[in-house]
Amino acid sequence: MNPETGPAASFAATAGADLREIDHWIFDLDNTLYRTSPGMLGQIDELMGSFISEFLGVDRVRAREIQKGYFRTHGLTLRGLMLEHGLDPKVYIDHLSQLDLSEIRPDPELAGLLAGLPGQKIIYTNAFTAHTEEVMDRIGITEHFHAVFDIGHADYVPKPAIDSYRRLCQRHGVTPARAAMFEDIARNLEPAAELGMTTVWVRTDTHWAKDVADTGHIDHITDDLTAWLRDAKIKGLAD
Repeated sequence: MNPETGPAASFAATAGADLREIDHWIFDLDNTLYRTSPGMLGQIDELMGSFISEFLGVDRVRAREIQKGYFRTHGLTLRGLMLEHGLDPKVYIDHLSQLDLSEIRPDPELAGLLAGLPGQKIIYTNAFTAHTEEVMDRIGITEHFHAVFDIGHADYVPKPAIDSYRRLCQRHGVTPARAAMFEDIARNLEPAAELGMTTVWVRTDTHWAKDVADTGHIDHITDDLTAWLRDAKIKGLAD
């Protein structure tokens, strides 16, 4: 691991706000609060592919092309299917709920670190609440979160649409200058930074999460969220 880009460099990016001023901690879910395994990613691809194939009456090759295309152009495959084909999102969500989450394990250290953060914790996800709540229960962090803001709460307008971030702030009384947002997809931090939030990029190996030309909107970078929170605690939540 490159010592200049790994967890040890968590505080080496741009200055950002003093973390002691943060009173809202906003976390993405999948690949941020836990790592989605290759097996789970394969399941998701299979479930999405089978749904699109049946819903649109196309073969699986074409279904995958549509899936990836809508993700790129609409920010979320679900959003593309809704706009282009009038899909009822509940039908899609019910199909994706078949995802097996048994690989997700309790993470008591992460739970303890989240408990120690001052202020309120919110999950902001392009997924749906039932999935989010099951994942939270499996990790063992449910009690530490004040709220979940899912794709339905965003009126099915996914990240990185800035209006959805504004909707989140309005709904939960978030003052952006006193908020920190954690995300695995770098481009999803751009609206957060524009609104004035402190941003933390939790990097993964997934190619779509790295699709960003400029990281000037990112205050902190880490490959390990738990290590970052541990370091923040040791440093007294000060930059």
